[in-house]
Amino acid sequence: MLKNYSSTTEFYLLGFPGSKELHNILFATFFFFYLVTVMGNILIIVIVCVDKRLQTPMYFFLGHLSALEMLTTTVTVPLMLWGLLLPGMQAISLTACCVQLYLYLSLGISEFILFAVMAVDRYVAVCNPLRYTIIMNSHTCLWVVIVSWVFGFLFEIWPVYVTFHLTFCKSNVLDHFYCDRGQLFKLSCDDSHFTEFILFLMAVFVLFGSLIPTIVSYTYIISTILKIPSGSGQWKAFSTCASHFTCVVIGYSSCLFLFVKPKQTQAAEYNRVASLMVLVVTPFLNPFIFTLRNDKFTGVFRDAMKSCYRLLKA
Repeated sequence: MLKNYSSTTEFYLLGFPGSKELHNILFATFFFFYLVTVMGNILIIVIVCVDKRLQTPMYFFLGHLSALEMLTTTVTVPLMLWGLLLPGMQAISLTACCVQLYLYLSLGISEFILFAVMAVDRYVAVCNPLRYTIIMNSHTCLWVVIVSWVFGFLFEIWPVYVTFHLTFCKSNVLDHFYCDRGQLFKLSCDDSHFTEFILFLMAVFVLFGSLIPTIVSYTYIISTILKIPSGSGQWKAFSTCASHFTCVVIGYSSCLFLFVKPKQTQAAEYNRVASLMVLVVTPFLNPFIFTLRNDKFTGVFRDAMKSCYRLLKA
Protein backbone atom coordinates (compact mmCIF):
# COMPACT_ATOMS: atom_id res chain seq x y z
CA MET A 1 0.00 0.00 0.00
CA LEU A 2 3.03 2.32 0.11
CA LYS A 3 3.02 4.75 -2.78
CA ASN A 4 4.55 8.08 -3.61
CA TYR A 5 2.64 11.19 -4.64
CA SER A 6 3.12 10.68 -8.38
CA SER A 7 1.33 7.31 -8.34
CA THR A 8 -1.32 7.99 -5.70
CA THR A 9 -4.63 7.87 -7.54
CA GLU A 10 -6.74 6.39 -4.75
CA PHE A 11 -6.97 5.95 -1.00
CA TYR A 12 -8.19 3.04 1.10
CA LEU A 13 -10.60 3.65 3.99
CA LEU A 14 -10.13 1.35 6.98
CA GLY A 15 -13.62 2.13 8.27
CA PHE A 16 -14.62 0.47 11.53
CA PRO A 17 -12.63 -2.27 13.27
CA GLY A 18 -14.39 -5.41 14.48
CA SER A 19 -16.05 -8.58 13.28
CA LYS A 20 -18.54 -9.03 10.44
CA GLU A 21 -21.35 -9.38 12.99
CA LEU A 22 -20.43 -6.02 14.52
CA HIS A 23 -20.36 -4.45 11.05
CA ASN A 24 -23.86 -5.78 10.35
CA ILE A 25 -25.15 -4.27 13.59
CA LEU A 26 -23.48 -0.95 12.82
CA PHE A 27 -24.88 -1.00 9.27
CA ALA A 28 -28.45 -1.58 10.49
CA THR A 29 -28.12 1.14 13.15
CA PHE A 30 -26.54 3.78 10.92
CA PHE A 31 -28.84 2.98 8.00
CA PHE A 32 -31.85 3.54 10.27
CA PHE A 33 -30.38 6.83 11.49
CA TYR A 34 -29.64 7.93 7.94
CA LEU A 35 -33.10 6.97 6.64
CA VAL A 36 -34.85 8.86 9.45
CA THR A 37 -32.57 11.85 8.92
CA VAL A 38 -33.28 12.09 5.19
CA MET A 39 -37.02 11.46 5.50
CA GLY A 40 -37.36 13.87 8.43
CA ASN A 41 -35.52 16.69 6.69
CA ILE A 42 -37.38 16.16 3.40
CA LEU A 43 -40.65 16.29 5.34
CA ILE A 44 -39.63 19.57 6.96
CA ILE A 45 -38.63 21.11 3.61
CA VAL A 46 -41.86 20.03 1.87
CA ILE A 47 -44.16 21.23 4.66
CA VAL A 48 -42.34 24.58 4.95
CA CYS A 49 -42.61 25.11 1.19
CA VAL A 50 -46.25 24.03 0.87
CA ASP A 51 -48.04 25.43 3.93
CA LYS A 52 -48.59 29.20 3.96
CA ARG A 53 -48.73 29.28 7.76
CA LEU A 54 -45.01 28.49 7.79
CA GLN A 55 -44.02 31.18 5.28
CA THR A 56 -42.04 33.11 7.89
CA PRO A 57 -38.30 33.83 8.22
CA MET A 58 -37.80 31.28 11.00
CA TYR A 59 -39.21 28.41 8.93
CA PHE A 60 -37.52 29.68 5.77
CA PHE A 61 -34.18 29.34 7.57
CA LEU A 62 -35.25 26.00 9.01
CA GLY A 63 -35.92 24.67 5.51
CA HIS A 64 -32.41 25.61 4.40
CA LEU A 65 -30.90 24.17 7.58
CA SER A 66 -32.70 20.90 6.87
CA ALA A 67 -31.29 20.89 3.33
CA LEU A 68 -27.77 21.45 4.67
CA GLU A 69 -28.15 18.71 7.28
CA MET A 70 -29.43 16.25 4.70
CA LEU A 71 -26.69 17.03 2.18
CA THR A 72 -23.91 16.89 4.79
CA THR A 73 -25.06 13.46 5.89
CA THR A 74 -25.52 12.23 2.31
CA VAL A 75 -21.98 13.24 1.34
CA THR A 76 -20.43 10.84 3.87
CA VAL A 77 -22.86 8.29 5.34
CA PRO A 78 -23.74 6.25 2.19
CA LEU A 79 -20.03 5.64 1.59
CA MET A 80 -19.65 4.59 5.21
CA LEU A 81 -22.61 2.20 4.93
CA TRP A 82 -21.20 0.66 1.76
CA GLY A 83 -17.87 0.15 3.51
CA LEU A 84 -19.58 -1.74 6.35
CA LEU A 85 -20.94 -4.25 3.82
CA LEU A 86 -17.60 -4.82 2.08
CA PRO A 87 -14.91 -7.15 3.38
CA GLY A 88 -11.58 -5.43 3.97
CA MET A 89 -10.78 -1.85 3.07
CA GLN A 90 -12.80 0.39 0.80
CA ALA A 91 -11.13 2.15 -2.14
CA ILE A 92 -11.91 5.77 -3.00
CA SER A 93 -10.33 7.72 -5.84
CA LEU A 94 -8.26 10.83 -5.21
CA THR A 95 -10.86 12.96 -7.02
CA ALA A 96 -13.77 11.48 -5.08
CA CYS A 97 -11.88 11.99 -1.82
CA CYS A 98 -11.23 15.63 -2.71
CA VAL A 99 -14.87 16.25 -3.66
CA GLN A 100 -16.17 14.56 -0.52
CA LEU A 101 -13.92 16.58 1.79
CA TYR A 102 -14.75 19.83 0.00
CA LEU A 103 -18.52 19.29 0.12
CA TYR A 104 -18.49 18.10 3.71
CA LEU A 105 -16.50 21.09 4.99
CA SER A 106 -18.33 23.64 2.82
CA LEU A 107 -21.77 22.46 3.89
CA GLY A 108 -20.65 22.42 7.52
CA ILE A 109 -19.46 26.03 7.37
CA SER A 110 -22.71 27.13 5.71
CA GLU A 111 -24.60 25.39 8.51
CA PHE A 112 -22.66 27.26 11.22
CA ILE A 113 -23.38 30.59 9.53
CA LEU A 114 -27.06 29.71 9.27
CA PHE A 115 -27.10 28.88 12.99
CA ALA A 116 -25.88 32.42 13.68
CA VAL A 117 -28.45 33.89 11.28
CA MET A 118 -31.26 31.99 13.02
CA ALA A 119 -30.03 33.25 16.41
CA VAL A 120 -30.17 36.85 15.17
CA ASP A 121 -33.63 36.16 13.75
CA ARG A 122 -34.82 34.97 17.18
CA TYR A 123 -33.23 38.04 18.78
CA VAL A 124 -35.17 40.38 16.51
CA ALA A 125 -38.40 38.40 17.07
CA VAL A 126 -38.12 38.52 20.88
CA CYS A 127 -36.41 41.86 21.48
CA ASN A 128 -37.83 43.90 18.56
CA PRO A 129 -41.18 42.25 17.74
CA LEU A 130 -42.77 45.43 16.33
CA ARG A 131 -39.97 45.84 13.77
CA TYR A 132 -39.56 42.13 13.03
CA THR A 133 -41.36 42.10 9.68
CA ILE A 134 -39.47 45.22 8.57
CA ILE A 135 -36.00 43.97 9.56
CA MET A 136 -36.45 40.34 8.57
CA ASN A 137 -38.19 40.97 5.26
CA SER A 138 -38.12 38.50 2.38
CA HIS A 139 -35.29 40.33 0.60
CA THR A 140 -33.05 40.26 3.69
CA CYS A 141 -33.81 36.61 4.39
CA LEU A 142 -33.03 35.57 0.83
CA TRP A 143 -29.71 37.43 0.78
CA VAL A 144 -28.45 36.10 4.12
CA VAL A 145 -29.25 32.55 3.01
CA ILE A 146 -27.43 33.06 -0.29
CA VAL A 147 -24.43 34.50 1.57
CA SER A 148 -24.45 31.52 3.96
CA TRP A 149 -24.31 29.00 1.11
CA VAL A 150 -21.82 30.92 -1.06
CA PHE A 151 -19.46 31.79 1.80
CA GLY A 152 -19.20 28.16 2.88
CA PHE A 153 -18.29 26.96 -0.61
CA LEU A 154 -15.83 29.80 -1.29
CA PHE A 155 -14.15 29.61 2.11
CA GLU A 156 -13.08 25.97 1.72
CA ILE A 157 -11.50 26.24 -1.75
CA TRP A 158 -8.01 27.11 -0.51
CA PRO A 159 -7.93 24.70 2.49
CA VAL A 160 -8.92 21.74 0.31
CA TYR A 161 -6.53 22.86 -2.44
CA VAL A 162 -3.52 22.93 -0.12
CA THR A 163 -4.57 19.63 1.50
CA PHE A 164 -4.49 17.75 -1.79
CA HIS A 165 -1.23 19.37 -2.88
CA LEU A 166 0.58 17.61 -0.07
CA THR A 167 2.99 14.80 -0.89
CA PHE A 168 1.38 11.54 0.22
CA CYS A 169 4.40 9.25 0.40
CA LYS A 170 3.92 7.39 3.70
CA SER A 171 0.83 5.36 2.75
CA ASN A 172 -2.53 5.66 1.03
CA VAL A 173 -4.57 4.08 3.85
CA LEU A 174 -6.92 6.43 5.77
CA ASP A 175 -7.82 5.21 9.25
CA HIS A 176 -11.36 6.56 8.99
CA PHE A 177 -14.71 5.92 7.28
CA TYR A 178 -14.49 9.02 5.07
CA CYS A 179 -11.81 11.34 3.69
CA ASP A 180 -10.83 13.14 6.87
CA ARG A 181 -8.37 16.02 6.57
CA GLY A 182 -6.53 15.04 9.74
CA GLN A 183 -5.82 11.59 8.33
CA LEU A 184 -4.65 13.10 5.05
CA PHE A 185 -2.13 15.23 6.92
CA LYS A 186 -1.01 12.11 8.74
CA LEU A 187 -0.10 10.48 5.40
CA SER A 188 1.93 13.46 4.22
CA CYS A 189 5.71 13.49 4.40
CA ASP A 190 5.80 17.29 3.95
CA ASP A 191 6.36 19.63 6.86
CA SER A 192 2.73 20.70 7.24
CA HIS A 193 2.88 22.35 10.67
CA PHE A 194 2.43 25.85 9.31
CA THR A 195 -0.43 24.78 7.01
CA GLU A 196 -2.16 22.99 9.88
CA PHE A 197 -1.82 26.09 12.05
CA ILE A 198 -3.36 28.30 9.33
CA LEU A 199 -6.24 25.85 8.91
CA PHE A 200 -6.67 25.81 12.68
CA LEU A 201 -6.97 29.62 12.69
CA MET A 202 -9.49 29.47 9.84
CA ALA A 203 -11.56 26.92 11.77
CA VAL A 204 -11.45 29.17 14.84
CA PHE A 205 -12.56 32.12 12.71
CA VAL A 206 -15.59 30.25 11.36
CA LEU A 207 -16.67 28.58 14.59
CA PHE A 208 -16.24 31.53 16.91
CA GLY A 209 -17.25 34.01 14.21
CA SER A 210 -20.66 32.30 14.11
CA LEU A 211 -20.74 31.47 17.83
CA ILE A 212 -20.23 35.06 19.07
CA PRO A 213 -23.38 36.49 17.36
CA THR A 214 -25.28 33.48 18.69
CA ILE A 215 -24.10 34.06 22.27
CA VAL A 216 -24.77 37.81 22.07
CA SER A 217 -28.25 37.22 20.61
CA TYR A 218 -29.22 34.74 23.31
CA THR A 219 -27.81 37.01 26.03
CA TYR A 220 -30.21 39.75 24.93
CA ILE A 221 -33.02 37.24 24.44
CA ILE A 222 -32.68 35.82 27.97
CA SER A 223 -32.38 39.33 29.41
CA THR A 224 -35.59 40.37 27.63
CA ILE A 225 -37.47 37.22 28.65
CA LEU A 226 -36.55 37.68 32.33
CA LYS A 227 -38.18 41.12 32.24
CA ILE A 228 -41.56 39.59 31.32
CA PRO A 229 -43.62 39.59 34.54
CA SER A 230 -45.62 36.38 34.07
CA GLY A 231 -44.15 32.88 34.00
CA SER A 232 -46.45 31.86 31.15
CA GLY A 233 -45.29 34.86 29.12
CA GLN A 234 -41.65 33.96 29.73
CA TRP A 235 -42.21 30.38 28.62
CA LYS A 236 -44.13 31.47 25.52
CA ALA A 237 -41.28 33.79 24.52
CA PHE A 238 -38.55 31.21 25.14
CA SER A 239 -40.49 28.42 23.40
CA THR A 240 -39.93 30.23 20.08
CA CYS A 241 -36.17 29.85 20.62
CA ALA A 242 -35.98 26.52 22.46
CA SER A 243 -35.56 24.31 19.38
CA HIS A 244 -32.83 26.44 17.84
CA PHE A 245 -31.04 26.85 21.17
CA THR A 246 -31.01 23.07 21.72
CA CYS A 247 -29.59 22.42 18.23
CA VAL A 248 -26.95 25.11 18.72
CA VAL A 249 -25.78 23.52 21.97
CA ILE A 250 -25.62 20.04 20.43
CA GLY A 251 -24.07 21.21 17.16
CA TYR A 252 -21.33 23.39 18.62
CA SER A 253 -20.44 21.05 21.45
CA SER A 254 -19.94 18.14 19.04
CA CYS A 255 -18.07 20.17 16.41
CA LEU A 256 -15.93 22.30 18.69
CA PHE A 257 -13.53 19.56 19.71
CA LEU A 258 -13.58 17.97 16.23
CA PHE A 259 -12.60 20.96 14.11
CA VAL A 260 -10.87 23.43 16.42
CA LYS A 261 -7.68 21.63 17.28
CA PRO A 262 -4.08 22.78 16.79
CA LYS A 263 -3.02 19.25 15.81
CA GLN A 264 -5.18 17.51 13.24
CA THR A 265 -3.48 14.13 13.49
CA GLN A 266 -5.03 13.00 16.77
CA ALA A 267 -6.10 9.47 17.72
CA ALA A 268 -8.22 7.78 15.04
CA GLU A 269 -10.76 6.32 17.49
CA TYR A 270 -11.42 9.73 19.02
CA ASN A 271 -11.85 11.22 15.57
CA ARG A 272 -14.21 8.45 14.48
CA VAL A 273 -16.52 8.89 17.48
CA ALA A 274 -16.53 12.68 17.10
CA SER A 275 -17.32 12.36 13.39
CA LEU A 276 -20.22 10.00 14.13
CA MET A 277 -21.66 12.58 16.51
CA VAL A 278 -21.44 15.29 13.84
CA LEU A 279 -22.48 13.25 10.79
CA VAL A 280 -24.97 10.72 12.18
CA VAL A 281 -26.30 11.49 15.66
CA THR A 282 -26.79 15.29 15.45
CA PRO A 283 -28.56 15.27 12.03
CA PHE A 284 -30.75 12.43 13.34
CA LEU A 285 -31.82 14.42 16.41
CA ASN A 286 -32.37 17.83 14.79
CA PRO A 287 -35.61 17.02 12.88
CA PHE A 288 -37.17 15.76 16.12
CA ILE A 289 -35.99 18.80 18.07
CA PHE A 290 -37.36 21.26 15.51
CA THR A 291 -40.70 19.49 15.04
CA LEU A 292 -41.73 17.82 18.30
CA ARG A 293 -40.90 20.93 20.35
CA ASN A 294 -42.66 23.28 17.93
CA ASP A 295 -46.42 23.49 18.45
CA LYS A 296 -47.03 25.41 15.21
CA PHE A 297 -45.15 22.93 13.07
CA THR A 298 -46.79 19.99 14.86
CA GLY A 299 -50.22 21.50 14.16
CA VAL A 300 -49.43 21.99 10.48
CA PHE A 301 -48.08 18.44 10.22
CA ARG A 302 -51.22 17.05 11.90
CA ASP A 303 -53.44 18.96 9.46
CA ALA A 304 -51.37 17.66 6.52
CA MET A 305 -51.75 14.07 7.75
CA LYS A 306 -55.50 14.54 8.09
CA SER A 307 -55.71 15.91 4.55
CA CYS A 308 -53.73 12.96 3.19
CA TYR A 309 -55.96 10.55 5.08
CA ARG A 310 -59.11 12.12 3.63
CA LEU A 311 -57.66 11.97 0.11
CA LEU A 312 -56.74 8.29 0.52
CA LYS A 313 -60.12 7.50 2.01
CA ALA A 314 -61.92 9.20 -0.85
